[in-house]
Amino acid sequence: KDFEAHLRDERRVSGHTLRNYLSDLAQFRSFLKTLFPSGIDLKSVDTLTLRAYLGFLHQRGLQKSTVMRKLATIRSFFRFLHREGRIAFNPARALHTPRQVRRVPRVLTEEAAAALVEAPPQPDTKTLAGLRDRALLELLYATGLRASEVVGLDLERLLLGDRLVRVVGKGRKERIVPFGEPAARALEAYLAARAEAGKLRPGGPVFCNLRGGRLTSRSLQRIVERYLPALPEGGDASPHTLRHSFATHLLARGADLRTIQELLGHASLSTTQKYTHVATAQLKAVYDKAHPRARRRAQEEAQEPDA
Repeated sequence: KDFEAHLRDERRVSGHTLRNYLSDLAQFRSFLKTLFPSGIDLKSVDTLTLRAYLGFLHQRGLQKSTVMRKLATIRSFFRFLHREGRIAFNPARALHTPRQVRRVPRVLTEEAAAALVEAPPQPDTKTLAGLRDRALLELLYATGLRASEVVGLDLERLLLGDRLVRVVGKGRKERIVPFGEPAARALEAYLAARAEAGKLRPGGPVFCNLRGGRLTSRSLQRIVERYLPALPEGGDASPHTLRHSFATHLLARGADLRTIQELLGHASLSTTQKYTHVATAQLKAVYDKAHPRARRRAQEEAQEPDA
């Protein structure tokens, strides 16, 4: 409970992050019960115990990113215990794990992003669900918000007249993100229809399910998946794909990294720099397709006989 209060009140993590921490600790506690059936003594947990837990996680076939997150939870937990004087030494300090390879994020082309955002067919945009979906897709691509930030957005934080949204992101840090006219029109249409149906209450969520409750991140994912057939070349996409596309398209059109960092709510500029790799790859693809010498070289290579 003390660690939970530390996360909530001192580190000010989001509700989503807090739930992940508590879930990871519950799993770790279950693992320790198998090693200490007579009762868990955290003072007896050493680095070998944590390495055994690491092996347990790998045996479960979890993704590397999930394992890294769970280990980050354990490191944070034991650092807190050591700082508070609950244990004499921190066994997690000697726990070394391989650095996770950062994958280049998947992004949509500008044409594909526009097709996805405009995917809800005209008849559907006359219904409350259709209007909601169009507003959701527009806002995701217009702002680059995380899924948790979109579903957690309350009406009081949406400044439609100024085309701004006040976002509470990771660490409960607030940032202001602008959005364009298409997103503003879609939001106005959706909220007006909700008000007419008597389903708009002050201080409530911006986006609701059909029962009037707040959308979940999983519901948001399903809404995006519903319109995947609209992608010109097929493929997969998620709310995070639209976030990646938002950042990459801004960079490709001249926005600087520091501004993109502020809009995305990244604590570190190094996190934002991953989008430079995507933009460079896209620029190279455009060059290879458009430059006459690039085409000529590709044709010559294709015509060369096999050695």
